[in-house]
Amino acid sequence: MTVTTQEEAPAPKGMRWNWNRNPKCVALARSQLRKHLARCQAEELTDSAVLLLSELLTNSVRHAQVPGREIETVFEVTEELLRVEVSDASNKVPVMRHVDDDAEEGRGLSLVAMVASRWGTDPRMVNGQYAIGKTVWFEIDRKAEL
Repeated sequence: MTVTTQEEAPAPKGMRWNWNRNPKCVALARSQLRKHLARCQAEELTDSAVLLLSELLTNSVRHAQVPGREIETVFEVTEELLRVEVSDASNKVPVMRHVDDDAEEGRGLSLVAMVASRWGTDPRMVNGQYAIGKTVWFEIDRKAEL
């Protein structure tokens, strides 16, 4: 008989967290993503993934100002890719902007487009049903990071 301890158990492929719309959630979410990537033995994705998560989650905190609604993050790691989703209750779809060289903000989605293998925005789904808001996501091919 083989006994598997929690440390030896395989890491779950996907993790989901809900966050209050507060700037502090960005650092907490980055920490959870780092831990999840380590458990999934996908540390090679950490720098890019944490950077892009910060951009998307910061956008939700700043722009999805729907009182009483949480922001949800989903991290999924497979052998082929990492997918990160950030869902909020705003129906306003983010738009990539062209900014002046001296602008202090507005480059987040351009950065996501440069670093991610793919990214996009979908209507928010909860239990297979359309819900209030949207999901902004990115994927990073694991083989591209090697």
